[in-house]
Amino acid sequence: MRSAVRLLPVVLLCLLAAALAACRPAAVAPVAALPTPAASATARPPVVVTTAPTTASTPPSTPPSTAASTAASTPPTATTTATTAPQPTIPPTTVPSPTPNRDIPCNERFADDGLLTVVTLTYGLSRDYVPRGLVPLDAYFDSDVTLGYPTELRHLVIGPLAAMIADMRAAGLHPFIISGYRSYSAQAIARQKWLEQEPERANILSAPPGFSEHQLGTVVDFGSPELPEIVGQEDIEFHTYFYKTSEGFWLADNAHRYGFTLSYPFEATEITGFFYEPWHYRYVGVEMATQLYNDHISLTERQLATEPPPCIPDTP
Repeated sequence: MRSAVRLLPVVLLCLLAAALAACRPAAVAPVAALPTPAASATARPPVVVTTAPTTASTPPSTPPSTAASTAASTPPTATTTATTAPQPTIPPTTVPSPTPNRDIPCNERFADDGLLTVVTLTYGLSRDYVPRGLVPLDAYFDSDVTLGYPTELRHLVIGPLAAMIADMRAAGLHPFIISGYRSYSAQAIARQKWLEQEPERANILSAPPGFSEHQLGTVVDFGSPELPEIVGQEDIEFHTYFYKTSEGFWLADNAHRYGFTLSYPFEATEITGFFYEPWHYRYVGVEMATQLYNDHISLTERQLATEPPPCIPDTP
């Protein structure tokens, strides 16, 4: 009995230790189990991040609009600048033109790049005058038309000329262009060539430098494949018999419809100072060309009759 009593405290201590051991897991378990749900709760921010690009995707659409509007607003400013920039160059061109200053010597005269500038053997141009907007014909016509020559004309002539040549070809004709723009120096070379090769016909074939409409860049000399046979000379390029060719007939009847006029008609030699050149057509616009055609007069005759002299004449 005494031994049992002595053992009772030991048994109680063991029971108390067992009870304490059983309570510890219960206290630890909540701590170990709760972190897992907490971790899954923190995993939801990626969902928020996923929605953020949706919100962020709106701004990208806005900048393009802003950029587009900015780009759209910028060109007008650039265009305005580009439009106003050339304006200062206009006065220097118009000041020496025949209209504002008719007291200038003809050899110092600059045309104003209009279509109706008077050029005769009396009223010439400065050796330094070069028209604006010159372009190579081979960029617009094939070699059957240009013959491979490095011919230039003002760009405003190209459209009407192309339409006219297309209609001539559609009618079964084969026109070609022998010459277009000639600078002062090129005209001097051409003049010298004709003086050496055909001195008796030089005045018919070539004007002195500074006195040729070719310097305006709006004149075309046409050719015809029929001319050599009509003239009886294989290498002929210019001859008054051009009017007998199919191309010559067609141009005489229809060139005005496209804005071209014959500069030197047969009956106007005393007025223009040039002999008859049935191959030489100048672009003056449809309205003026039609008026000249209906009135049976040349541009030179009309202008000299209605305007004062454009400059003080000098001897060619």
